[in-house]
Amino acid sequence: MRKGYSGRLRIVGGRLRGRRLPVGSAPGLRPTPERVRETVFNWLQPSVVGAVCLDLFSGSGALGFEALSRGASDICFVERDRRLAMHLKALAEQFGEKAVRVVNADAQDFLRRDAQPNDIVFLDPPFRKGLLERVCNTLEARGWLAAGAMIYLESEAPLSRLSLPACWHHYREGRAGGVHYGLAVRRSAS
Repeated sequence: MRKGYSGRLRIVGGRLRGRRLPVGSAPGLRPTPERVRETVFNWLQPSVVGAVCLDLFSGSGALGFEALSRGASDICFVERDRRLAMHLKALAEQFGEKAVRVVNADAQDFLRRDAQPNDIVFLDPPFRKGLLERVCNTLEARGWLAAGAMIYLESEAPLSRLSLPACWHHYREGRAGGVHYGLAVRRSAS
């Protein structure tokens, strides 16, 4: 294995199925396991084709590349760690993916930019830093979500304990070891 890499993940479904993603090593990096990605993308199946996606706290890029593999039309990876961001750009080139934008920035700083609504957002922030609820509220307040957007959440605590924006509905939830994951759906304002 190349220096600076801690392992490999496999893309579970779609046109890139079986392709391997080398996983960079970085403090706190927790790539979403294959079993969890398979479950989540089964839940997302009717929504992912043609979707515009945002992968905040991208890390390994497993969620974003899985979305592209399954038919998402566009993905923006946001990753604070410069080495990981460069790695994501290299993977996109290696896979021949043109609908990929990689932004090397802190997620909260990125969300202060002019918003572009997204159909699916992946949120897998570092644990025990209080980031998830803040980012959820910023996404809603700043206009980053399309009507009916689906938001993937990953947390160290049950998702039912999170204080999510009022127009978000808990759709599905699961647990794998110490990781709680699920989907919320943004309801249109009435």
